[in-house]
Amino acid sequence: MEEKHWSYAEHTKPFKYQEGELTVTRGSAWSGPGCHLGCGVLLYTDKSGKLVKVEGDPENPYNDGRLCVRCLNVNEVTNHKDRLLYPMKRDPKDRGQNKWERISWEEAYDLIVEKFNKIKEEHGAESVIFTQGTGRDIAQWISRLAWSFDSPNYCYPLSGAACYLPRVAGMVATTGNYWVADASQQFIDRYDNPEYKVPETMFIWGNYPLTSNSDGFYGHWVIDLMKRGMKIVCIDPKVTWLAARAEEHLRVRPGTDAALALGMLNVIINEELYDKDFVEEWTYGFDQLKERVQDYPVDKVAEITWVPAEKIRNAARILAKSKPATMQWGLAVDMTKESLPASQAIAALFYITGNADIPGGVIVPPELLPYSGGFGRELLSPEQAEKRIGLKDYPLLQYGFQIAQPDAVQKALETGVPYKIHGAWYQTTNPVACIAAEPKKWEEAVKKLDFVVFVDIFMTPSIMAVADVVLPAATFPERDGLRVGDGAQRGEVINKVTQIGECKSDMQINLELGKRFNPEAWPWEDVQDMFTHILKPTGFTFQELAEKAPAYMPFNYKRYEKGLLRQDGELGFNTATGKIELYSTFYEMAGLDPLPYFEEPSPGPGATPELLEEYPLVLTTGARIWSMFHSEHRQIERNRALRPDPEIEVNPETCKKMGIKDGDWVWVENQRGRAKRKVKATPVMDPRMVSCDHAWWRPEASPENLYDVYELNVNNLVPWIPGRSGFGSNFKTMLCKLYKVKDGE
Repeated sequence: MEEKHWSYAEHTKPFKYQEGELTVTRGSAWSGPGCHLGCGVLLYTDKSGKLVKVEGDPENPYNDGRLCVRCLNVNEVTNHKDRLLYPMKRDPKDRGQNKWERISWEEAYDLIVEKFNKIKEEHGAESVIFTQGTGRDIAQWISRLAWSFDSPNYCYPLSGAACYLPRVAGMVATTGNYWVADASQQFIDRYDNPEYKVPETMFIWGNYPLTSNSDGFYGHWVIDLMKRGMKIVCIDPKVTWLAARAEEHLRVRPGTDAALALGMLNVIINEELYDKDFVEEWTYGFDQLKERVQDYPVDKVAEITWVPAEKIRNAARILAKSKPATMQWGLAVDMTKESLPASQAIAALFYITGNADIPGGVIVPPELLPYSGGFGRELLSPEQAEKRIGLKDYPLLQYGFQIAQPDAVQKALETGVPYKIHGAWYQTTNPVACIAAEPKKWEEAVKKLDFVVFVDIFMTPSIMAVADVVLPAATFPERDGLRVGDGAQRGEVINKVTQIGECKSDMQINLELGKRFNPEAWPWEDVQDMFTHILKPTGFTFQELAEKAPAYMPFNYKRYEKGLLRQDGELGFNTATGKIELYSTFYEMAGLDPLPYFEEPSPGPGATPELLEEYPLVLTTGARIWSMFHSEHRQIERNRALRPDPEIEVNPETCKKMGIKDGDWVWVENQRGRAKRKVKATPVMDPRMVSCDHAWWRPEASPENLYDVYELNVNNLVPWIPGRSGFGSNFKTMLCKLYKVKDGE
């Protein structure tokens, strides 16, 4: 692309300037710590180079100077006394004990290369797994490290990869692309862009964007658009601030989103409210979908979902009549065992109503670097690619999805089937506290390995439990980087302004180690050179872009009519039929049902009613909180003050029945395990369900007790059980009981 095709923000000040005694540097906020957004920030440093303050950049079109408490407190994270400051190692026999020895970076790299190469020579590169947690802007470098080592096992230790990837997989499988809500985020002039149209209605489904920003979607855009006349429909079990302002609030039972979407499709199709021209010309399999939705009459769906039938009909009609309508959805859709048919059904609502690739509808976001497909897949030899764990068990993985299937990896760790794992690289992840189901099983399995490396900002329960070497990662003010990730990407940079100890950026660590494993796969002199390679389409070097950023990529609507969504330049969508596949030939090839369907979560009220006497409540987990991101921020004083303890939200009526009250400590328990929680009595919850926050541990507690992680971790109750496709798992749809914690427990 030529430079003239890009657009740039107008700044009244350069990217670095003086403000009194402080130097101010414009940049982007990305991991670690924090979420997926990459907000525009101003970083203030003093004469010694210490980060003293962070503010939102009012000239950045993405967030207009707005920041959450996590970002405003980044200086406290960066300068925290408990940061990991240098590489450390310990004897494998001391795993679980606080017996660390400081080593140099050279010693650390030499040890890692020696151990991993020895495993490679004796057992094959596939017996080393390379694992990430939430990706943010680090996932690409981890995948490249794995594939340049010739390991096919680039992993994610979350059952069913049940975060983001199920929705990506579902939409790619049916349309050839990933879609996001159009809030004008792809335009430099945002809502004033003449091509843009404010959605008439936004459906917020399984996501609360004010605290949980998935798909690169900034939550305050909902408020911006509401001020411009947009209405909202909320699909959420809880009563929230947004739900209280919605045209319709559907309080769906957790795990029944597929049934709800199929019921709404039933209304739209049977009442002929769909866009007939678009369906006729640009979709495949409409007649089969029409037949399938007859199995989901609204009254039946109302019984399944706990949503009154008239609310379902009304929401469907609002969607069909809104021109345009868009959708912001999230993790709740992924965290259902059969998440792919759920996302297929939900997305179909917006395709058949003609909201695909139009102003104010759902759009395919522009990308600089593919986020979900990894970076460097060409480096993996074909022979090694065939050894990817889960490939034979889950055929969908053969059609473009690059991860090793997480549940199959866990099985390999436990049993040695299909082959034994000997080494592991864990980066941006704290599995035992946050991401792993049945975390004790994960710990016991990983402890069997010959050699385990972690990369992180702080000591965590996972590192303390299983690591042999830990490498200290930089926070974003300590490193250079690119703002790439989910959602609409743009040419934006992260600028290093400070240095703590011997910390290095994740990218620098991977580049330096990658050069030792496979120099030809990592030909760049340094990270800025590597970023410049990626930025080639912009015509800028990294340093040149730093002066101009943010830079916005060219964007068009109705690209399917211009041959811009297919690599071959043909009109239509990037699928076998060239159309949006309501009946998926992709799923059919993989031996899956090509049409959306609903399966009752099990255990659950619909699947196992016999368990309700002992476990009478539906448990959902993982709702986001303002001050913490997953397992991060527990040691940050100002953030922790906003949520000192792990909570469980319970309706007051339920509290009364169970003899508990607000502020009581209770055990939340099911047949797999239990976790300790503090009761928050609140009418926002349905009396039949409860909600726990997740990823809890206490950095102030004993390292030898793994910071109380097993006492607090709600994942003790969650199973390793993926969907048929290998995507999706029931993290939000379990049964449980509550009872008081006794003195001394």
